[in-house]
Amino acid sequence: MVHIVQKSKLMMDTVVEIKVVTSLSLSVVEPVIVQAFDAFRNVEQACSRFTLGSELMKACQQIKTHVQISSWLFQPLKFALEMAEWTQGIFDPTIGKTMEAYGFNQHYLTGETNSNLAADNASYLDIVLSDHDQTMYLHKPLVIDLGAVAKGFAIDLASQMLSNFQGFVINAGGDLFAGGLDETGHPWRIGIKHPAYKDHIIDTIEVSNEAVCTSGGYERKSKVREDIHHIIYPKSKQSPHELISCSIVAPYAMMADVFSTVVCLYGLDQGKRLINEMQLKGILITSKLHLDRVGGI
Repeated sequence: MVHIVQKSKLMMDTVVEIKVVTSLSLSVVEPVIVQAFDAFRNVEQACSRFTLGSELMKACQQIKTHVQISSWLFQPLKFALEMAEWTQGIFDPTIGKTMEAYGFNQHYLTGETNSNLAADNASYLDIVLSDHDQTMYLHKPLVIDLGAVAKGFAIDLASQMLSNFQGFVINAGGDLFAGGLDETGHPWRIGIKHPAYKDHIIDTIEVSNEAVCTSGGYERKSKVREDIHHIIYPKSKQSPHELISCSIVAPYAMMADVFSTVVCLYGLDQGKRLINEMQLKGILITSKLHLDRVGGI
């Protein structure tokens, strides 16, 4: 008989919920779910900008030296740098110092704040990765922010572990991967949050074996400046406001995660072109709450 096994944990500054549709016993399912949560823990310990003891922050303190880093850090960082190069720096993971300046530097569990002596003019061009020996080399002091890729990376790792089940959803605060079919044998129905009304749904979509990730200016606002949210142009240090919410549907969560941020930075017209060019799907909502479905969704 098909049943649902559901577990949740607080990780990566959000509630991570795993739901599995299966006919197998709990003794078979639960250890696999534990492994999936472990993937989130490993990625958080490697990629967190908010913990001075994380692998990322330790590596950021070593300038002009080749630092060997784990795959938990190397893979999302490599993807973030590829996106930075592809967008010519409109997306840039070295934005950490600016994020800190706007107050985005408090650990969600401990409340502790940290700050790093980063150079003012650092960019993604100051990071060199070597595939050969999996090392990172920094030309100058900087703070790397992997907020647009790390959660998606963790979701993808966890989804690989759950892929043998007939259906599952990994939902990390609205960023998710839905595998297989739901308990009724249909694609998963996913609600898109209303950006203006908390706990309301503005649209729903059906997905199977796809990721859905949302970025928006309504999610996290600066306590330092009211016109700044957690998505920021690296050069101008301002936040985009044309799009209030960008939801991207993609084959992988890390891809959906970063493209939802990039589309917010690009704005409506350029964002729509990008979604179509990449053969993705998206739901874009402007600051006037006009909703655009893109890519045949």
